[in-house]
Amino acid sequence: MFGWLGFTKGLPLWRSYRLNESLKSDVEEIFEGIAETRMNVLHSWAGDYWRHLERLRDQLLSTADVAALMSSPEHSELERTFTETYSRGTDFTELFLLNNAGNVIYSTYAEHMGSTYTSGQAFEAGVAYAAEPAQGRPCLFGPYADPMTLRIGSRSSTFHDAMTIMFILPISSGDRMLGAICGRVPNDVLGDLIQRESGHIYPDSGDNYIFMAKPGLNKHVQPGTALSRSRFEDRTFTHGENLKDGITTDWGIVSVNEHTELELMFTDPATGMLHPGVASTIRNGSNLFVEFPGYSDYRHIPVIGKGVTFQLPHCPDLWGMMCEGDLEEVYRQRSIGWRQIKLGAGAVTLSALAAGALIWFIATAAPLWLIAVSAGLSHLIFGLLSIAFVHKRASVRVVERLQAINRFIRINAEGEGDLTQRLKPNDFENDETRELAKWINNMIDSLENIMLRVKHASDDVQASQQTMLRSTAVTAESTERVNQNMHVMLRSIRRQLKDIDVAKDVAGEMREQLRSIEQEADRQIATAQGEVERIGDKMQHISAKVQQSNETIRTFIHTAEQIRTVLHTIEEISAQTHLLALNASIEAARVGEHGRGFAVVASEIRKLADMTNRSTNEVHEIIQLIYKEAQQAYQSMDDGTKAVEEGTQLVAAASSLLSAATAEESRKAQVVDEVVALMEKIAAISMENRTLSTDVESKVQELMSEIMSVRHTSQTVEAITVLMQQLVGQFKLTEARVR
Repeated sequence: MFGWLGFTKGLPLWRSYRLNESLKSDVEEIFEGIAETRMNVLHSWAGDYWRHLERLRDQLLSTADVAALMSSPEHSELERTFTETYSRGTDFTELFLLNNAGNVIYSTYAEHMGSTYTSGQAFEAGVAYAAEPAQGRPCLFGPYADPMTLRIGSRSSTFHDAMTIMFILPISSGDRMLGAICGRVPNDVLGDLIQRESGHIYPDSGDNYIFMAKPGLNKHVQPGTALSRSRFEDRTFTHGENLKDGITTDWGIVSVNEHTELELMFTDPATGMLHPGVASTIRNGSNLFVEFPGYSDYRHIPVIGKGVTFQLPHCPDLWGMMCEGDLEEVYRQRSIGWRQIKLGAGAVTLSALAAGALIWFIATAAPLWLIAVSAGLSHLIFGLLSIAFVHKRASVRVVERLQAINRFIRINAEGEGDLTQRLKPNDFENDETRELAKWINNMIDSLENIMLRVKHASDDVQASQQTMLRSTAVTAESTERVNQNMHVMLRSIRRQLKDIDVAKDVAGEMREQLRSIEQEADRQIATAQGEVERIGDKMQHISAKVQQSNETIRTFIHTAEQIRTVLHTIEEISAQTHLLALNASIEAARVGEHGRGFAVVASEIRKLADMTNRSTNEVHEIIQLIYKEAQQAYQSMDDGTKAVEEGTQLVAAASSLLSAATAEESRKAQVVDEVVALMEKIAAISMENRTLSTDVESKVQELMSEIMSVRHTSQTVEAITVLMQQLVGQFKLTEARVR
C-alpha cells in the first residue's frame, strides 16, 4: 500500500493525499501549466537572442564589405553596432567576432580580442558544427565550462560560475562562411528563467531543472545529466540542505563540487538508476505523475511533477525539463471546510457535555419545568458560546487573512502598486488562503516580470526611436540635398533638351542641304563619268591606232633591215667588181697595147665600183639614219602606247573614283540620316528623362513628405514610450531583477 516509502513515512503522506485527493486534477493543471510556461519562456528567450544577433549581422553586412570586415575590421564602427546589441541583450556578458582561423578579431570584452581558439577546446566543437555546411549554420552550443565566463563576471544573474552557453551565428558570402558572431551567456541565466523564486507555488520544495535527454552534438554528456542550476544549489529552499554542502540520504551524501551542471546525474541513490521521473520523460518524451506515493528523486524523497522534452532553436541537443514538488508539500493543505468541521464538531461536543452536566445537576433537586427551562437556556448559552468560539478560531482568522489579501490586491489594483511586495504564505493557515496567497504572489511575480519586460522594451523602443530619429534627420538632410541636386539636374536637363532640340533642327537642315548637294554632285559626277567614259573610248581608239603605227614602223624597220642586207650584198659585189677591175687593169697593163681598151673598160668598171661603193655607203648611212629614226619613232610610239595605257588606267580609275564618290555621297547621306535619327532618339530619350526626372522629383517630394511623417511618427512613438514609462513608473519594481 505504501510502496517504497514504508509504513512510517507512507501513512502520513497517504493521509494527506487522501484528504486532498479532490485537488488531483488541479495539481495536474498546476504542473502542466508550470512546465508549459517555463518551456515557452525558454523558447521565447532563445528566439529573442537569436534575433538580436541576426539584427547585428544585418547591420554589419549593410555597412561594410564582408571580406573586408573579416580581414581588417574597423573597430570604431564595430564598437558602435556591437554596443547597441549588447545593451539590448542584457543576458549577454560578451559579444565577439570570430574569423575562420579561430581568431577573435573584435570583442566587447577587450581582454578577449586577439585570442585564438584551437582544436580540442570545448567551444571549437560548436564552431565546427556551425561551419559544417559551406555557408554555415547557427548553433546554440553548451552548456560547457569556460574560464573566460568566470573572469568576465555576471551581468543579469545573481548566480554566476564558469558554465556557459554560446550563440554562434555564421557570417557568409555566397556559399562560403567567412566567420561568426558569438554571444556569450552564463548558463545560470537558464536557471533564472525557469526558477523565478518568488513565483514558486511550492516554495519549500519546488524545483525546475533541465537535463540532457538526447545528445546531438555533446555526445559525451549522458542522458539524465543536469544542464541547469538546481534550487538545491542556491540555498533558497527551506529544508536547510544544499548540494554544495551535501544532501544527506540513507544511501550516502549527494553533492557537487562547483556547480550542478554536468556534475549531477538525476539518479535515485537507493538504486543508482535514473529516477523514474527523468527516466520516463526521456523514454516517453513527457511524464506527468501527481499521485501517491510519487517517485524517488536524487534525494530519495517522494516527489511528483511534470517532465517534458524540448529543443531550443538551433540547438543540436534534445533537452528535458522536470517541474517537481515534494509530495508532502503539495498535499499538505487542509481546507477551511475541514477546519470548520473540526472546530464545529469540537464546539458541539463541548457544549453537549456542558449542557448534559448542567441538566444532570439541576435534575437532582429541581422540578420538571425548571429542568426544561434550564435545558433550553443551557443549549442556547452553550450554542452561542460554540458559535463565538468557532467564529473566533475560524471565521475571524479567515476573514483577517482575506482582508489582508484584499488590501494587497487593492493596492496593486489601483494602478500604483508596489510590485516588489509579496504576501508571506507562512502568515496564513495551511488552507485555501495560503494557496490563494501563493497564487497571488505568482501572479504579482508574473506581473512584475511583465512590467519589467515592458519597461526594458520601452527603453529599447525609446533607444531605437532616438536612433531612428537621428537616422531620419540624417536621411532628411541627405534627401534635401538630393532634392536640391535634382532641381539643379533638372535645370541642366532642360537646358540640354533645348540644345538637343536645336541640334536636331540643325541636323535636319544639314540633312536637307546635304541631300541637295548630293543630288547636284550626283548630276555632275554622272556627267563627268560620261565624259570619262567617252575619253576612255577615245583612248582605246588612240591605243589601237598607235598599235597600228607601231606595226607599220616595225614593218618599216624590218624592210630597212632587208635593205641593209641588200646593200651589204651590193657592197660585196662592188668590192669584187673593184677587185676584178684592178686585176683586169693589171692584166691589161701586162698585155700592153692590146689590152689598152680593156684597161679603159677595167678603169671604168673600177670607177663604177667605187661609185657604187660610195653610193652604197651613202645609202647605208641613210638607211642607218632611217633605222635610228625608226627606232626613235618606235620608242616614241611605244612610250605613247604606255602613255595611252596609263591614260586608259587613269580613265578607269577616274571612273571608279566617280562611282566611289557616288557611293560615298550615298553613305554620307546615310550617315547623316543615322545622325538625325540618333538625334531624334536622343531627343525622345531626353523627353522620357524629362518625364522620369519629373517623376523622380515628385517621388523625392513624396519621400520628403514620408520622412517628415516618419519624424512625426517617431515623435509620437517617443511620446507613447514616455507615457508607457510613466505608466510603468507608477509601479515600484525590483530594478536588480531582470526576470
